[in-house]
Amino acid sequence: MKAYSTREVAELLGVAPARVRTLARSVIPEPARDERGRLRFSFQDIVMLRQAQGLLNGHEHPRRVWRVMRALRRQLGGRPLSSIKMRVEGREVLVTASNTTWNPESGQTLFDFSSEPRAERVSLAERRSVALASRLAKSADDWFELGVALESVGATLDAEAAYRNAFRVDKRHVDSRINLGRMRHAARALAEAEALYREALELEPGHGIAHFNLGVVLEDVGDIDGAMSEYRRALECDPPVPEAHFNLARLLEQRGDTREALRHLASFKRLKDRK
Repeated sequence: MKAYSTREVAELLGVAPARVRTLARSVIPEPARDERGRLRFSFQDIVMLRQAQGLLNGHEHPRRVWRVMRALRRQLGGRPLSSIKMRVEGREVLVTASNTTWNPESGQTLFDFSSEPRAERVSLAERRSVALASRLAKSADDWFELGVALESVGATLDAEAAYRNAFRVDKRHVDSRINLGRMRHAARALAEAEALYREALELEPGHGIAHFNLGVVLEDVGDIDGAMSEYRRALECDPPVPEAHFNLARLLEQRGDTREALRHLASFKRLKDRK
């Protein structure tokens, strides 16, 4: 099995080598070293480091992330961090594995209340702007651009409504379905998100992001074969979606196909380097 150097991992993650060493101390209990004492990383190590880096990028309190990572290592026992998914919601770091989500700090299991009304923190001035823009919106593109603007200020329900209006005005509006699908996916409305991505692909079969996002939804519902198929389709699109290589590599590694996983990881790095 190939062992990656600190510098190679740094290039893959897009961070400085010192950052890789700091991450390694937090998430890898016994990092491997060569005969000269230099750190060496497996593919599974890279997946863990990438998850940790993603959390730190999305969280305002890095010390809290470190505490969460250490607590999670204890809770998982010998189970690799690469077998779970982590995300930041507000001030909390949440973990999902086998369709169960919990807070590693409190140990509390969380339930999906996405069907209940969600509070929105939008200022009065922003709401007045929304009302004005809604009156001015005519075309599907107008509604789509309004949806993007609403998302940017956290007006979740209004953004979703704008995207729905976009494809009510134009039944063939693909991007509004993809954005709405992403929002419903984030709300854990997985069946609705899947349906929206499939509708988008019926309209535009070669849409790489739609294939990739559908793959993520299928992975979340446990359809790993379906997810891998969608990731491969995302790679066949023009342009291909680099993240599909990484997700395929992660799933292949979990199935024990390390050789193929490493091939996809190398392809992911090549595509990222071109950007």
